[in-house]
Amino acid sequence: MTEHLELGRIGEDAAAKFLARQRFRILERNYRVKSGEIDIIARDGDVLVFVEVKTRQSDFFAQPIESVGFHKQQKLRRLADRYLAEHELPESDVRFDVVSVVMRGRKSEIEHIRDAF
Repeated sequence: MTEHLELGRIGEDAAAKFLARQRFRILERNYRVKSGEIDIIARDGDVLVFVEVKTRQSDFFAQPIESVGFHKQQKLRRLADRYLAEHELPESDVRFDVVSVVMRGRKSEIEHIRDAF
């Protein structure tokens, strides 16, 4: 299990660096509440972006993005609503992105899907 957690942390670090290079302003990482977690919350200009990061060691069986199905999307929407309420941002423009990270040894291949759902 710790290897899986370490892979996830490496992927999230790579995704955060990638987004920062794209001029996103990272506001929070690993926003956690009892009901779940949002990997990255960032600003892309005036848009508040909730980012799900999926990391794999291989894309042989499926792309990491394919694991962000309907139920995961609904959960992320609920978590985003909670974040907006907690931070008194109900009128904010929001977007949900997915960053797919496939590790190839020490290198990562990153795909950023804007407005994924």
